[in-house]
Amino acid sequence: MSESPAPRHIEADDTTIAVCEYASGTLGVIEQTTSVYPDQGGRIELHGERGTIVLREPVPGAHQPERRHRRAAIRCDAATIRSNRVMGATADMARLVVDCRQWAGPLRRIWTSFGYDELNWTATPRGRRNLATMHTVMEVPYTVRAHNLYTSGTGRGLPHWSSGNVYHEDATGHPVYDWSVIDPIFDAWVHHGCRPIVELGFCPKALVPGSAALALTPMPSVYSAYEAGLWAWPPRDLRRWHDLVAATVRRYRDRYGRDVVRSWYWEVWNEPDIGYWQGTVEEYCRLYDITVAAVTGVLPEAQVGGPATTGLGVAFLERFLDHCATGHNASTDGQGTRLDFVSFHTKGAAFHPWRTYGPLGPEGAATTERASPSTRKMLTEIRGNLTAIARHARFRDLPVLVDECDASVPAHWGIYDNANFGYRNTAYYPVFQIQLMKKLLDLDGLDVARVHAATTWSWYFEGDRYFEGTRSLFTAVDIATPLLNAYRMLARLPDQRLHVEVDRGGARAEPDGADERPEIDALAATDGRGRVAILVWHHCDDQYRQGEASVTVALRHLPQAGRPLRLRHYRIDHTRSNSHSAWVAAGRPQDPGPAQRATIRARADLEMCAPERVVDPTLEDITVSFELPLPGVSLLECEAR
Repeated sequence: MSESPAPRHIEADDTTIAVCEYASGTLGVIEQTTSVYPDQGGRIELHGERGTIVLREPVPGAHQPERRHRRAAIRCDAATIRSNRVMGATADMARLVVDCRQWAGPLRRIWTSFGYDELNWTATPRGRRNLATMHTVMEVPYTVRAHNLYTSGTGRGLPHWSSGNVYHEDATGHPVYDWSVIDPIFDAWVHHGCRPIVELGFCPKALVPGSAALALTPMPSVYSAYEAGLWAWPPRDLRRWHDLVAATVRRYRDRYGRDVVRSWYWEVWNEPDIGYWQGTVEEYCRLYDITVAAVTGVLPEAQVGGPATTGLGVAFLERFLDHCATGHNASTDGQGTRLDFVSFHTKGAAFHPWRTYGPLGPEGAATTERASPSTRKMLTEIRGNLTAIARHARFRDLPVLVDECDASVPAHWGIYDNANFGYRNTAYYPVFQIQLMKKLLDLDGLDVARVHAATTWSWYFEGDRYFEGTRSLFTAVDIATPLLNAYRMLARLPDQRLHVEVDRGGARAEPDGADERPEIDALAATDGRGRVAILVWHHCDDQYRQGEASVTVALRHLPQAGRPLRLRHYRIDHTRSNSHSAWVAAGRPQDPGPAQRATIRARADLEMCAPERVVDPTLEDITVSFELPLPGVSLLECEAR
């Protein structure tokens, strides 16, 4: 940064502010005002990570400091500003215009889906309480997905492991089904208004091929080679697999009724393009054919699909789609196979190292690399998979389930493994999810298939410390993390999307359009009868960056029809709707007393940013202005009384 004279001759009426960016990337603000006493002199403030320097223009008649001091101050601050570019403050402004007459079609509620590895924690006391809380959040029935339905075991959940323990064989080799573990799980889901995505996997121990083998040194934390990975082998007997699947569909059709179960999804396996499947693509396709026959033989109107591949598994997905279109059907001996939906996954980051061994501080395990989830990575993977699906005219309009759609992996590691998982505790995570949902909806404008569900693979973990940093909707003693408030906000959006004009920020659906630059963007909706809601966020793909923006939202043609309008402003940021901040303010207790728990829990729900206002019923247009932190998201609700 070089010295230059202060700007002159800027016309101003009251106050004018200009935001500028220097060649180094440093942001600056030039302010000209008539609202001060005369002869006060100019003023330059340099705010950096390691301090602040204030340079004042001499007031007439006052002593002027030596010039060399001023130059030294500027040179000294240059390094501070450069480091501040990485994680320091931003100063910005944005204006958004929402015209309540410019409808953009139905708002597809793609976020209404969650899932988790630990199937057995569904029907525990904590699991049932958390499902009851989820039920209060759901504006429509959420889909729910879990691993390990057919995995053999004790029925006790562990992080990243569970077992439905259904299939066994007696001494004569005949199949025996035990429903005692999974019946309470399906009961809990149905009771709390969820629609299962029934993931049909993995291989029961009794169906593991005799030739399957893993080199294993027995340890107390690994029971046997089966837990170590033999569950990932293709079943040795596809007839017995067929009968197991058919028995499962029949049991829950009879238990809950055809009308309930026809709305479920039946999905074959999980991520067969990586280590979850130790067979070939051809073996997976044969398993899929047999599974389709089993499901539809009991419930012809059932929805069956797959392959639930990873974001990078496009080649596997393409071969699977080719098989469904024209391949040999292992069940019917015909050509092609029924496919009612397509599924795949995406993850925004995998931090390295995943686990750091060393002293544990209040922020977790120290790491030499600061990293954050990548919206760009997720959009790139999703668009690549949607494009592959769209190449098949027969499949391009099918529902697409991104039934693991997560900012980072794995779910069960947290800040004590790597401090970069800290974003999962903070306001950053709900803001990330909301901006991602809007970008996924914007993909509808491209010539690709459409996302129908974007599943957050988040639930809770038995045994977690407070704010462990695992990918969770609930922390210890069932306190909701800030992430759950993202879904509370999204649930409050009406059903008709509105067009939003933004003079600065995002609305980026292209994979190369999302990066670490801060964006201000919005998602708005109306019911057309007197209710409008607008989500406005300030986000960038850098969890360590902070700042603030001045935001103005102009609402045009409000549908109040002469009635008074109630205006409510909710906020998720560092201090509001944030149980984690309340816990930090309490001293990070791992055994908080009743009063502390009550204080923390009280901050876990959505909180207002400002008192409710009543808008004059004669006004058709209103303007709302506020400061929006980075990261932060505001929900503006306008409702005719």
